[in-house]
Amino acid sequence: MNITGDMLIGYSTVRGKDAEQRAIDPAANAEIATPTFGFGGAIEVDRAARLAAAAFDPYRALPLETRATFLERIASEIEALGDALLERAHAESGLPIARLQGERGRTTGQLRLFASVVREGRFQGVVVDPALPDRQPLPRSDIRLRKIGLGPVAVFGASNFPLAFSVAGGDTAAALAAGCPVVVKAHNAHMGTSELVGRAIVAAARALALPEGVFSLLFGAGRELGEALVVHPDIKAVGFTGSRQGGLALTRIANARAEPIPVYAEMSSINPVFLFPAALEARAETIAKGFVASLTLGAGQFCTNPGLVFAVAGPGLDRFRQTVAEALGAVGAQTMLTPGIHASYDKGVSHLDQVAGVSRLSSGTAGSGGNAAQAHAYVTDAERFLASRDLQEEVFGPTSLIVTLRSVDEMVEVTRQLEGQLTATLQLDEADVEAAQRLLPELEKKVGRILANGFPTGVEVCHAMVHGGPFPSTSNAMYTSVGATSIERFLRPVAYQDLPDALRPDAIKASNPQGIFRIVDGVVQLPE
Repeated sequence: MNITGDMLIGYSTVRGKDAEQRAIDPAANAEIATPTFGFGGAIEVDRAARLAAAAFDPYRALPLETRATFLERIASEIEALGDALLERAHAESGLPIARLQGERGRTTGQLRLFASVVREGRFQGVVVDPALPDRQPLPRSDIRLRKIGLGPVAVFGASNFPLAFSVAGGDTAAALAAGCPVVVKAHNAHMGTSELVGRAIVAAARALALPEGVFSLLFGAGRELGEALVVHPDIKAVGFTGSRQGGLALTRIANARAEPIPVYAEMSSINPVFLFPAALEARAETIAKGFVASLTLGAGQFCTNPGLVFAVAGPGLDRFRQTVAEALGAVGAQTMLTPGIHASYDKGVSHLDQVAGVSRLSSGTAGSGGNAAQAHAYVTDAERFLASRDLQEEVFGPTSLIVTLRSVDEMVEVTRQLEGQLTATLQLDEADVEAAQRLLPELEKKVGRILANGFPTGVEVCHAMVHGGPFPSTSNAMYTSVGATSIERFLRPVAYQDLPDALRPDAIKASNPQGIFRIVDGVVQLPE
């Protein structure tokens, strides 16, 4: 499958004429010669959004089996791209082929997960309260509830996951599963990869003769095209993974519309790790090596990167810090995704170097490439951490701050001052359980996922996963961007009162023709 640099609007290839840009190879810090990508603007946004709006009703009316088959067909089409997809993603991101193989598997896996969610039908949230005409003092009408898709969804591809959080990533999979057409704004860091995946989605849609506007892919300048997409009246929701600045900008634009729409933005997080005394005493060195591996994985370019560590002073912490210094010193610099990300990382590191009361514990080896990120670990105490609010700002890359505490009481107090986070990690042994029980209620108010004796990098795609958290880690703490329940972002409830059965959608008909899980008069009704 050739990369042409064209946008995909419905079933048409469209050459953007607003501007042209080549992709960048961050490892070589040079342009990739071919092709040039044509950027679109408001005209192309309008065409894609109108097609999506026209496709919404026929797409959501299709049988659940067709919708599920579409998701599975996308997964198969992506796999059929073979090594060409991995090689292009490697050239555009600098990520190792092995990492991209895993990410491709995650991408296709979550598409197939949502296919199973669609087939099961429970996502529709059907509740039936039959009429009670003889109820006293007043009768009850027949009331039936189901959830339907919001409408066309704008998805913004993420820089750090060119496959799993991009064109066919979690936002797109969840929206399509909910019955919503999708318009993707490709990330400019991996345009060729995006086009390949976009063509795979179009091929799947064509094979099933789906409505033309069910999917479109646009290239363009981030601010201009992104704003045009969010303000378009046919767009009804936004999925975004990226910086806090970008997420908040989109949220402001969406809220200023004549009809405000939800923006589900997954933004910044420093993912605190809490080291409890007994665990440190028993296995400080092992914890330290695991921490360094997590910190430097993928050049630290994960939203779940462990950017903050809290531990009570003592011999165990001393051993932890010593092992971190040694292990980190052996880590080589790694290529970052884009020159812009690398420049931002260097700026964040320079700021830490200038904060009074913060000192550098250790650094990895420096790199020779233009976008190579050197890893760092810094240390400070709780007083300085609380006095410097900017120490809670994410440094996107392989850098972390280790904060020394005087007691578990201080650990609890510092946690109360934290911003909202995606994750928190507890390193603990049996003797630490009582102390952890004191911390847990505070963490529940601060994070979306709490894990024990592991590290936060790596997000399982499953039914129970939560990849979200209180602001500013996300724009809406009620939802997750990973896992089966992420479909809830793109659904809304509709109640049907006293409709004759002939008018009822299949999900709420008396005969339950879809054979789905329902709650009838307060009682769970399982499929036969």
